[in-house]
Amino acid sequence: MGVSGRLAGKRERTRRRAVVALLTTAAICATAACTSAGQDPEPTTTLTTSTTPATTAPTSAEPTTPEPTTAEPTSASPEPTSPEPTTTEPTTAPPTTRPPTTPPPTTPPPTTAAPTTPAPTTPSLPAGWAGVDWEVLPTSRNVVALTFDGGASNTGVATILQTLGSYGVRATFFPTGQFARAYPDSVRAMAAAGHDVGNHSDTHPYFSTSTNVVIREQLAAAEASISALTGRSTKPLFRFPYGDRGSLDIKVVNGEGYIPFRWTVDTLGWKGTKLGGITAAIVCERVMNTARAGQIVLMHVGANPDDGTTLDADALPCIIQGLRDRGYGFVTLREFTG
Repeated sequence: MGVSGRLAGKRERTRRRAVVALLTTAAICATAACTSAGQDPEPTTTLTTSTTPATTAPTSAEPTTPEPTTAEPTSASPEPTSPEPTTTEPTTAPPTTRPPTTPPPTTPPPTTAAPTTPAPTTPSLPAGWAGVDWEVLPTSRNVVALTFDGGASNTGVATILQTLGSYGVRATFFPTGQFARAYPDSVRAMAAAGHDVGNHSDTHPYFSTSTNVVIREQLAAAEASISALTGRSTKPLFRFPYGDRGSLDIKVVNGEGYIPFRWTVDTLGWKGTKLGGITAAIVCERVMNTARAGQIVLMHVGANPDDGTTLDADALPCIIQGLRDRGYGFVTLREFTG
């Protein structure tokens, strides 16, 4: 082979090496993402082949492999990358302290209710006193209870109180509510002198023809009027107006806290002299003739409407002295019932 042949062969080999270098450079550059990363590849020396013969071999720079960049290699034709599926983590709120299902303990209210004004209660009757309208006190002692009803008139009150005081005797008075309202000073004087004051109804009706409601109203109205003057309840002392009653009436009265007291003897002094033919002597005699242990004597504080006589007040000294002469003492009904 001649010189020209060797030169041609050499040029061919040089061309091939240049092509290989270019391809290698392209591959490396693609691998290093030079273009895609917007970076220029390191400059390489391009082999230029002279077409004119030279007496000396051309100096061709050996292809240099550019230093790879620090970027992670990617394929020349990067596969489409599907975005990583983003699984939304459930947004669990941080645990919070829930209020307890049962309310926190609180200070319990007091078991007793706030104090209120108690409703008035009906006092219980002394044992053995219910169911009877008493005509005689249950005793074997020689004691007598002097009692006075107060209705339409207070004419004899002052005289009666004076006589009782002079003899040192205590008695029991039964005014109506009307009497108390009409003669408040008389009722106050009775209580002030130390005598018992009971209930004789409010307007003095017949109880046997009155309803239970009316009976209770009568008792309550009289109690209010009388106790306001005496400062003390009339209970348990009661007397039926006219002495009119039935077993049911007694039960109703007992239910309101009262013991009904009738009488052993009615002096009849209320009848007067003009029409009744009664005198003070007759009044005294009637008491003496019926005297006994536990006797209850019925008298009145008023004057007869026809003649204005006050026979019971007039006969009282005779009654007290006559009973004492026979050995009797005197009690009030409240004192006796305890």
